[in-house]
Amino acid sequence: MPSPESISKQFKAPLVIFWTALIVRIAYVTIAHTYHIRTFQDHFQFGWEMGRIARALATGYGYSDPFVGHTGPTAWVPPLYPLLLAGVFKIFGVYSAASAWVILALNSVFSAATALFVYEIGARCYNQRVAKWSGWLWALYPAAMQYAVHWVWEMSLTAMLFTWVLVLALRMRGIGGDEPKQTAGRWVLFGALWGMIALSNATVLLFLPVCGIWILLGARQPGRAISQAALAGVVFLAFLTPWIVRNWQVFHVFVPIRGNMGAEMYVGNGPGSNGFAFMATLPLVERDPETIRYRTLGEVEYVREQGEKADAYLKTHHRHFAEISLKRFYFYWASVPHPVEHSALAEFGRELSFCFVSITGVLGLLLSLKNRIPASGLFAWAFLLLPLTYYFVTVAARFRHPLEPLIAIFSVYLFQSARPRRQKPLA
Repeated sequence: MPSPESISKQFKAPLVIFWTALIVRIAYVTIAHTYHIRTFQDHFQFGWEMGRIARALATGYGYSDPFVGHTGPTAWVPPLYPLLLAGVFKIFGVYSAASAWVILALNSVFSAATALFVYEIGARCYNQRVAKWSGWLWALYPAAMQYAVHWVWEMSLTAMLFTWVLVLALRMRGIGGDEPKQTAGRWVLFGALWGMIALSNATVLLFLPVCGIWILLGARQPGRAISQAALAGVVFLAFLTPWIVRNWQVFHVFVPIRGNMGAEMYVGNGPGSNGFAFMATLPLVERDPETIRYRTLGEVEYVREQGEKADAYLKTHHRHFAEISLKRFYFYWASVPHPVEHSALAEFGRELSFCFVSITGVLGLLLSLKNRIPASGLFAWAFLLLPLTYYFVTVAARFRHPLEPLIAIFSVYLFQSARPRRQKPLA
């Protein structure tokens, strides 16, 4: 009978997948010069709000100034990625080509590491064949690497952390044949990973209770597991507490992670809204009246007023809200249209690719549920919960990225489950 160590070892991905994925991504960044980011609007496309905050941190203004000029302290976006970017700016220069190359290389590390977790999910829940194809698909498929090599934003980091949490959950439930191991160390890691996810992309937190309860349901010693889960909760709060305390000291209000919900609701659902994320939350002109109002009121009061305007508008425009929410549901899975300057043919190809993998991913999930693949119910909850906020606030293609590792696995499983139709014998 194989030992638990040998069983666990068979789920580990070959490191050649990681190194190939990393080399391909960094080579693309270097050869395609994606680190030469447009300087339009004072380098705003270099990380957008996160880049602005990172610049403020690196130049001594603290966690502030997410748009244009010195507008004061902010909690517009969670702090994990801006702090990472600020460290890069501090060493390699603010908005420099060297900083762009370094941060895209770090994104590439996160994306390449995700391939290892994709492989392990495939191996534990399905088989080695699904694992290999899924791991290599993530390593080499251009759509899987686009955010790592083009975008200075948190998508690759969040996707890696989320996929890592799924792998940890599978290990703790013993999916794949090895013994369930719900040790204190693993629960501590569980809390730490979710703490980092919260500080990277708080929307994913909707899945946290489901994931924790699912692990607890497989515990052999429920009392002990609950006490260890409580320890994970303490670790999770330990990650969030410094940020919450900072926000209380700066704003004198409770801001658990980010404080821009009211502004996002008004832009996403107010007058003239169409459900897209292309509308700027604030004009990038320092003397614009809206920018002046934001700077004069301060972020907390400005967001509160924008939220009140959104509430007032939605109370009298129920149909508009319902229509654009349905549009956002469609766009989340079928792709958000790009601006008009893109050619019609290129846009059609992009949307077709995006929509196709959504369809194959959902069909693969349904087939997994039908065949009672281990943990398929947990993955179904991820598909239900992760997009939920975006349906009602705003939507962009990048918001689907944390689910895309699972979509890759389900797509591979769907196609590898296909069988040729048997021909009827001739009479």
